[in-house]
Amino acid sequence: MTHLLNLLSAIALLVWGTQIVRSGMLRVFGGKLREVLAASTRNRFAAAAAGMGVTCLVQSSTATGLIVASFVDRALIATAPALAVMLGADVGSALMTVVFSFDLSWLSPALIFGGVVVYTLRESTTAGRIGRIAIGLGLITLALQLIVGATRPLTASPEVQALLLALPNDLMLEIVVGTALTVMAYSGLAIVLLIAALAASGLLPMPVALGLVLGANLGSGLLALIATAKSSAVARRVPLGNLLFKLLGITAIIPLMPFIRDWRETLSMPPHTQVVAFHLLFNIALAVVFIGFAPFIAKIVERWLREPEAPPTERPNHLDPVALDTPSLAISCAAREALHQADIVETMLRGMLTVIRTGDLSLAQQLRALDDTVDQLYGSIKTYLTQISRGALSEREGSRWTDIISFVINMEQIADIIERVIQEVEDKNIRRGRRFSDAGMAEVADLHGRLMANLRLAMSVFLDGHVRDAQKLLQEKAIFRDLEHDYANAHLARLSENSMQSVETSAQHIDLISDLKRINSHICAIAYPILEQAGALAPTRLKQGVRFEESRARGSTRPAPLED
Repeated sequence: MTHLLNLLSAIALLVWGTQIVRSGMLRVFGGKLREVLAASTRNRFAAAAAGMGVTCLVQSSTATGLIVASFVDRALIATAPALAVMLGADVGSALMTVVFSFDLSWLSPALIFGGVVVYTLRESTTAGRIGRIAIGLGLITLALQLIVGATRPLTASPEVQALLLALPNDLMLEIVVGTALTVMAYSGLAIVLLIAALAASGLLPMPVALGLVLGANLGSGLLALIATAKSSAVARRVPLGNLLFKLLGITAIIPLMPFIRDWRETLSMPPHTQVVAFHLLFNIALAVVFIGFAPFIAKIVERWLREPEAPPTERPNHLDPVALDTPSLAISCAAREALHQADIVETMLRGMLTVIRTGDLSLAQQLRALDDTVDQLYGSIKTYLTQISRGALSEREGSRWTDIISFVINMEQIADIIERVIQEVEDKNIRRGRRFSDAGMAEVADLHGRLMANLRLAMSVFLDGHVRDAQKLLQEKAIFRDLEHDYANAHLARLSENSMQSVETSAQHIDLISDLKRINSHICAIAYPILEQAGALAPTRLKQGVRFEESRARGSTRPAPLED
């Protein structure tokens, strides 16, 4: 019993080590890895090479699959090159199995010791995260040693030997068992290494080991499909296509297994080398044979998994729960959903002027209903962000987290103001048959046009983080404030002329332009976090105020441009 517990603990240590390496690599290099994958899809061979390289780093073809699936979901890459990436990813995972099959016992203590020292001293830095990766690599090599040591007494046990002799030589059963083990361990790499270690110790006969390896390959494909089960139909196309590749490959090799087993007996390689070599050659053959069929498989999965037609405002489109395991990817998902929220706010803002001009009650009701959608998206984004581990974020990603929160809060407040403005226009103007004067309507239209332009600029600032655009946004805030003051005075002047239209809508006109200024303030507030992070907030605001007063003294309606 003790020996069995030792084996199970060693297996658990192996799985944990691979998890540490995978998550550590994604936290340190996640952004760059995504850029490499996105830029390498110009052809299938470059895509396969990128998938192989990325997987060698993250130690998991499943992790690569999740990243690529998110790209396909966001229409950044097509399904066919994404499937080519996955073929390369499987080869990369097999290559790492070969690396870890060597005797690295001398390396394990050094990796663990050095990793612990660096991680303890520099935990929250990039160096600390690299130290964590070193710990994971050391645990993998240590676990493999422990597995070999734990299997030796089990091999000598008469009960275990009798069990192995009673095990039927059933290839399909071996594939099923290998698949189940991989799904339970959540790591194809760990299971193949385990199979190699058990074969090396004599606990597993080689024919059984090769069948289990095929099952491990099938299980790794099934893992990615399970991980994306709650994602959109588009996101599930990549793992489904990859699983089809593996099923076709295993189906093709099953009739050849008797010949492979006979040929294996003629080799002088040790058992563990044969296991990892078979795993590597199977994945290389899979990539070579099926890379030309990637477009065909892509068409099949696109036909099977069609994205249902649905209004874009019914639910969050980009908050992938699977991405939460990769904080950097989750941040990107939240930012994309924030822009989705901003698009709805833009729709509300554009329609508001139409309601004011035409008195369209039907449109007014539709726009007010969109406020509920904005509120729902705000809640969903906020909840999603709270599920991201702040400790796993780099300093840059932590700042981006704050930017997103600030952005969605401002968008939600803008939507609330628009909803209230439309309601007041509906109650006080449309239902009472009142209209703003031509001069008043022209003023509202001018302010509205500036709001639309500033909102688009704010979305650009949020997306790109350009300091120059953020400074321009704050300039526009000062301009808008001055215009609101001038238009309020112009309205009072019209009242002194006893204009009946102006008298009827006086209070509402003043309230409306004040609300438009509040909307603009929320829009321009998006610039503050960007400028603060760049260290340009205080100087910019000071220069802006001074130069705006200077421009007013010169009679200009716009402030002088800011200097670098």
